[in-house]
Amino acid sequence: MTVDVPAWAAEVATDVPYPLIFATVSGAHLYGFASVDSDLDVRAAHVLPAAEVVGLRTGPETVQAGGVRDRVELDVVSHDLHKFARLLATRNGYVLEQLLSPLVLATSPVHAELAGLAPGLVTRHHAHHYLGFAATQERLFARTGELKPALYTLRVLLTGRHLMRTGEVVADLNRLDPPAYVPDLIAAKRAAEHGPFPAAARAALDRDVPRLRAELEAARDASALPDRPDPDALTALHDLVVRVRLS
Repeated sequence: MTVDVPAWAAEVATDVPYPLIFATVSGAHLYGFASVDSDLDVRAAHVLPAAEVVGLRTGPETVQAGGVRDRVELDVVSHDLHKFARLLATRNGYVLEQLLSPLVLATSPVHAELAGLAPGLVTRHHAHHYLGFAATQERLFARTGELKPALYTLRVLLTGRHLMRTGEVVADLNRLDPPAYVPDLIAAKRAAEHGPFPAAARAALDRDVPRLRAELEAARDASALPDRPDPDALTALHDLVVRVRLS
């Protein structure tokens, strides 16, 4: 766990009122550019009891909580195992990053099983997630001029490119061979969550974003990743959900 994650972060996960499969840290802490006033984004999966699945009164597929602790704003989101597995079986890069985050607050044998199945669920179509997320952040940057969405744009394009080339999920921008000016941007972001983008780097950003988008698209087209999840991995995911639910 990095020094950016508060020492009490694991306690936050216990606020989820169901048995946890895992809880990890996502957001800027995972992406390698948390600032002094970044939110703490906790993402988790839980197990609803059978009575809240098969009865008339069903439990929540998603549990959300917020609040502030030590002047840190909290954002806790947990999905029931069935919903999480459903998302994992699609081209959803968010849940992949949450499942495989190295910033682990709580874990279990089921967490390890899910992580072990993840490689068989990754397809070339996960590129669509990263291209779409990048486009959203580009629009936000065009509207606000803030450094944060610019870094998010670079991060998702580089994560997507790496995934298409290697099949490996790496969300930390520092580990993705970013452009040479990015460490200075990260240093500025660490000092101010919503600071302005430095004018001196604007020309480089305007050059690199289209280039990285094209590289991600090319990596998708040339990727050795399959078009569909491995049927055996999907069957194993189904069996895991049934086994955990019935137990």
